Amino acid sequence: MNITMSQSLNIAGTITSQIWWMIPLFMIGFLFKVFKPLIKGKLGEFAVSTHVKLYLKEPYILLNDCTLPDESTGTTQIDHILLSPYGIFIIETKNYTGWIFGGERQKTWTQNIYKKSYKFQNPLHQNYKHSKVLEQILSDVVEAKYLHSIIVFMPDCEFKTQMPANVFRGAAWVDYVKTFQEPVISSIKLKRIQFRIEKEILEKSWKTNRQHVQNLKEKHQGSTSAPPPSL
Repeated sequence: MNITMSQSLNIAGTITSQIWWMIPLFMIGFLFKVFKPLIKGKLGEFAVSTHVKLYLKEPYILLNDCTLPDESTGTTQIDHILLSPYGIFIIETKNYTGWIFGGERQKTWTQNIYKKSYKFQNPLHQNYKHSKVLEQILSDVVEAKYLHSIIVFMPDCEFKTQMPANVFRGAAWVDYVKTFQEPVISSIKLKRIQFRIEKEILEKSWKTNRQHVQNLKEKHQGSTSAPPPSL
């Protein structure tokens, strides 16, 4: 059976009209897959910012998404820095679901979800590096003993091992911060600390994020025994 050019165009038009709506869905699915880790991370950071607005008002000052220069790896990225007269809190957020297994000295922790296990860098070790970078930046302004590391997981996960005292789910970390009640940093020095950090923070842009990810990849490639890089 011969098909004329007109019939071929009609068939092509019919097929196109039937599948055109699938193209946007495909693109949305592709973009979601690519940016899902970033979206999850930002949702976790948004939750911590909300906790501060609700439960930690003045004199607390929150700095979010701080990418700072680091002599050893180029850059380091801190989710939150909470300034207060009672100390400085370096906060790392983890938006994971499922069961979480980990210990203070373990190199990697484990996420168990849907009968599958995934390894990720011990967030305490990750945040220790963040703390050391911030300690260096503020070395002539505040003593290192007033810098405190906090790890915040979202409430969707469940801890299956006993966690260190500075690892929390949901808003429980707020109560930990409130246990620090003795003023150790004057208001003038606190402003000086804020200015010093804000001066060091790199511009918030795709270029900065891309460079930070590249630095992490290069660090991982330079050490075959290291776990995969984690933001």
